[in-house]
Amino acid sequence: MTSSHADAPTPEVSIVMPCLNEAETIATCIKKAQSAFWRFSVSGEVIVADNGSTDGSQRIAAELGARVVHVEAKGYGSALLGGISAAQGEYVIMGDADDSYDFSLLSPFLEKLREGFDLVMGNRFRGGIKPGAMPFLHRYLGNPVLTGLARLMFYSPPIRDFHCGLRGFRKAPILQLDLRTTGMEFATEMVVKAVLHGLRIVEVPTTLSPDGRTRPPHLRTWRDGWRHLRFLLLYSPRWVFLYPGLVLMLIGTATGTWLLSGPRRVGGVVLDVHTLLYAGAAVVIGFQAVVFGVFTKVFAVAEGLLPKDRRLDTLFRYVTLESGLLAGFAILLLGLGLSLYGLTSWKAQSFGPLDPVRMLRIAIPAVTALVLGFQILLSSFFLSILGLRRR
Repeated sequence: MTSSHADAPTPEVSIVMPCLNEAETIATCIKKAQSAFWRFSVSGEVIVADNGSTDGSQRIAAELGARVVHVEAKGYGSALLGGISAAQGEYVIMGDADDSYDFSLLSPFLEKLREGFDLVMGNRFRGGIKPGAMPFLHRYLGNPVLTGLARLMFYSPPIRDFHCGLRGFRKAPILQLDLRTTGMEFATEMVVKAVLHGLRIVEVPTTLSPDGRTRPPHLRTWRDGWRHLRFLLLYSPRWVFLYPGLVLMLIGTATGTWLLSGPRRVGGVVLDVHTLLYAGAAVVIGFQAVVFGVFTKVFAVAEGLLPKDRRLDTLFRYVTLESGLLAGFAILLLGLGLSLYGLTSWKAQSFGPLDPVRMLRIAIPAVTALVLGFQILLSSFFLSILGLRRR
């Protein structure tokens, strides 16, 4: 149990509970945590990270021997960060203070932490979800979809329940992740950054029960679901910019090349210069998305939002300002050459009326090359500016 004496030994485990008006359940959670300390002979402390409760939760926690940490900055993430920073234990186990998780059953988390894992996630789908504990939409849509996306975007980490609120971790490496989000997406940020920084992660089964509160939960399905999804997208420029951009460029280039020699029939549909125009646009938009992906990655690494990536070192060996300028000027000259060819064709007609379909087969590739060349030139300068800080 938590001791208030100055000479008390440093606890091995700190249990952190974010709290905002949890007077109905906070006592039960604290007692269960303290019973786990006694049952498993663990030196531990209970920290209640209070986020401005007005129902007396702080008093209840203090009377039961928990250490109350007052966190002024609002939000689930802010409360947890405050509690984790104040924790004295080598290991931290965090969980909601609504009695949906059983703090008396923490031995699987502690065993894995002692084995050397940095992050031990609970898995409610393996451990069991009691009737009424999780809304239908969360159980069969929200959690599976968001977890599936996260596994796809971040190299299939060994986690199949990204949003479980009960998890344990070694305090030092988690604080080194520089977690920044303040809302419910804090739980996702912790897992994503742990994966990206190569921390050792494992899952253990845990049980989810209906919470013991009579008031509605703080979680808002659509608002907080979107915040989780937005975080995943912001931290994966590959999937937001790079991959879609490459696909657009490939489709645009292949379609444009296919249509350069003349119209093509697909079933009962004839594709001609109008499709060629859209193919050129796809190439330009796709390239813009690709360079945005590179810009985002370089900036995120420079700002410490993402870990260093050796692939960037390789990229900067070959993609320099000079090579970018050469490539940009080459494509620009191609566009100018095609434009000159079109102008020559017009001159041959004494600058009179021309066959619009024939001329568009020249003008569309010419304009595409001109725009792409200028984009490469400007992007090369901007990428070099971003790379200055990195180097």
